[in-house]
Amino acid sequence: MIELDNKLISEDIFSKQFVCNLGACKGACCVEGDAGAPLESEEKDLIEKNLTKIIPFMRQEGIEKIANEGVSYADFDGEQVTTLVNNKECAFVFFDETNTAKCAIEKSYREGEIKFNKPISCHLYPIRVKKLKYYDALDYNRWDICSPACTLGEELKVPVYKFLKEPLIRKYGEDFYEKLEQVGKELLK
Repeated sequence: MIELDNKLISEDIFSKQFVCNLGACKGACCVEGDAGAPLESEEKDLIEKNLTKIIPFMRQEGIEKIANEGVSYADFDGEQVTTLVNNKECAFVFFDETNTAKCAIEKSYREGEIKFNKPISCHLYPIRVKKLKYYDALDYNRWDICSPACTLGEELKVPVYKFLKEPLIRKYGEDFYEKLEQVGKELLK
């Protein structure tokens, strides 16, 4: 682990390589797993506030589930996560013409309807952030459904932190990312 600006960062974030390959995985991370996407407290509020602009991009099943149960629920750790349809896919999932799972929240953002992108936990994946008493711990989460992303990352030689530049800046700012890049360069030497 590397300490940087009150964050503990797994060395895997520098040494592992990753580039999402939606053509291969079809967005499996949005439909697999044991819970919805983790939400920060303000994200739940932002989704609720912008729901009328997100709904047009959602499937009927997701709309009905949210109407009945809300946008999130407390998982087994007591953390708020996005509501699931059939205890499987995120309620905000829609499928494109290639049957690839996509995010209605992100689609609304990309269409200029809302100013909030998808949950940061989704945007940062495969980095998972755990809040500790004095630190955020950033860890690389290896999941077999992402093996095509690992293969593509290795082919393109893109470390996890470089692939996730945009969400890392979104979460921690440009100064932090610049320091992270310096650490990455040092580790490559």
